[in-house]
Amino acid sequence: MSVRAAFDAVPRHAFVPDLVWIRRDDGWAVPLRREDDPEGWWALVRSEDAVTTQIDDGATTRGVWPTSSCSAPRVVREMLELLDLRPGHRVLEIGTGTGWNAALMAQITGAENVTTVEIDPAVAGSARRNLTGFGCAVQVIEGDGEAGYPANAPYDRLIATAAVAELPYAWVEQTRPGGVILAPWAPTFHPDGPLALLTVDEEGRASGRFVAPSWFMPLRGQRIPQAERNALKRRWADAGSPGIGLFGISVTREGQSIIRLDSAGGPVRPPSRGVRGRGCG
Repeated sequence: MSVRAAFDAVPRHAFVPDLVWIRRDDGWAVPLRREDDPEGWWALVRSEDAVTTQIDDGATTRGVWPTSSCSAPRVVREMLELLDLRPGHRVLEIGTGTGWNAALMAQITGAENVTTVEIDPAVAGSARRNLTGFGCAVQVIEGDGEAGYPANAPYDRLIATAAVAELPYAWVEQTRPGGVILAPWAPTFHPDGPLALLTVDEEGRASGRFVAPSWFMPLRGQRIPQAERNALKRRWADAGSPGIGLFGISVTREGQSIIRLDSAGGPVRPPSRGVRGRGCG
């Protein structure tokens, strides 16, 4: 089944909760309830925009930072096309969200081949109910996505729907040689938070390039303070505002390197060791 056919088979509205969040002019995010404003709810769900489904890790009245969402359809389509799924591919998703993306992938690969991991208990429970109600037997794991899910490894494809600053080596270990990892990157070297597309080799190294701009909420254990984000953006501008396509990425057990491909110099960021904190997804 093609990505287009999967979209036709899995309506977005079946996975969006009745309570979503919208941004007011004063900067606060406030709840929009389907029962109170059905026209507004449907307009948002039918749009090409991301739909925020949780704010500030579970605030109930108002908040600032989106912490779970149903991603923009254009972005979901683009990522699934980049993932190049085939029937029978074993897939691990980091960050279940509403479960919509997992249901789309299940249409292509078979539901029994899709595992999705979500760190937030409430979000995981809601996604599990959505998937069950849709008749989609995807396995939803409540846990820290930075650890992957070794019980069902190896995977042919691994997709993250939360941005990373350090790609966990567990993801590389759990992806078979020749398998693909697709992960949004936090704005640690480029303000657009690009998508990284990596292939795992026989030596246990994942390498690839940054292929498209994107913006995703970060893994919960890899959130970057706003002051650091601002400083990184200034450094990018000072370097001449290079495009996404000029950077490559390599991840080994020893750490990761982001490399400026058009330069004979060293990596943009030196190799790092390990991953900090708890994850989201």
